[in-house]
Parts: sequence; structure tokens; C-alpha cells
Amino acid sequence: MAMVGQKLKELRCRRGLPVRELALRSGLSHAAISLIERDKMSPSIDTLGAILETLGTTFAGFFADLPAAMPYNPFYGGAELIEIGVTSAISAKVIGANHPNRQILMLDETFAVGSNSGPTCTHNAQEAGLVIEGAVEVTVGDQTRILKAGDGYYFDSHHPHRFRNVANQRSRIVSAVTPPSY
Repeated sequence: MAMVGQKLKELRCRRGLPVRELALRSGLSHAAISLIERDKMSPSIDTLGAILETLGTTFAGFFADLPAAMPYNPFYGGAELIEIGVTSAISAKVIGANHPNRQILMLDETFAVGSNSGPTCTHNAQEAGLVIEGAVEVTVGDQTRILKAGDGYYFDSHHPHRFRNVANQRSRIVSAVTPPSY
């Protein structure tokens, strides 16, 4: 996890706010703010939100250019991909999970024979994908299409959507979701 204290202190100082004034405006104690700024205490989401609101910024704006706490490698072997799916039905492996300030969820998805993503779902993002192997029925809103190897999709995720493997073999999709909200 990135250390946020120094960046919070820089924002506060740029605005000319003493620690006690930031504490008064945000509803926090000056001791808590001091500890956070020195990275002696990690703020909760609510606490950080109160500080950022008082400083006139957002979570996205604050974290956009915050350097990563750990170095990362831009290359990933297959064994390094992090599984976030249910491997017996739909395996979803994240490519680049440790990339700092990741703005895309890149997935290598494998659908077992007969598997599906469940009832339609929605979220605030955009999705794109390319079928690499097999055949997948993709439903977006009231439209349904069977996509085969070489076919792709791109849609706004606020439309109800779902995926179903209709092949007699496993099916594979390489997909991306931005922002990473899946």
C-alpha cells in the first residue's frame, strides 16, 4: 500500500492550512492528522475521504499520480496471473494486478463447458473483449449474439449483461474493463 501521508501534507501546505485548521474543518483530531501525515497511522476510507473533501480533491485525483510503494514488473508469466474467478466454472485471471494506479482490469477468462456468468449484472464501466477459443453467447441489454474465435465486443457496462459458454469445449476470452470495477 502506498504511503499517503507525505502527499496529504503537501496538499495541506499548498492550501496554506495549518494542521489544526484541517482538523477543525474535517472533523478529525489534529493528532490523527499529524500521525497520518507522518505515515504512523493508516487512515480509514471515511477518514481519508473527509480529509480529501476538505482539501478539495477526490480519491481518483489523489491516487492518480501517487507512486507505488513497491516496484513492479511490467511483464507477467502465466503462473503470476492472479485468479479472481471460480476456477470450476469461469476462471478469470488478472493481468497486471500489481500495476500501480491500475485503470484497466485486464482479464484472461476461461469458461468451462456449460458455464455462465449468472444473472445479468450492471456496473459503471466499459467492457471489451475478444473470443480466443470456443463460442460465447453474450447478452447486452435486449441484444444477444454468439461470438466465436476472432469475434469481439465492446459495451457500456451499465447495460445489463451476461456471458454463457455455448461451445462443447472450453471457451476463452481476453477482456478489459475500465475503470476496473468488475
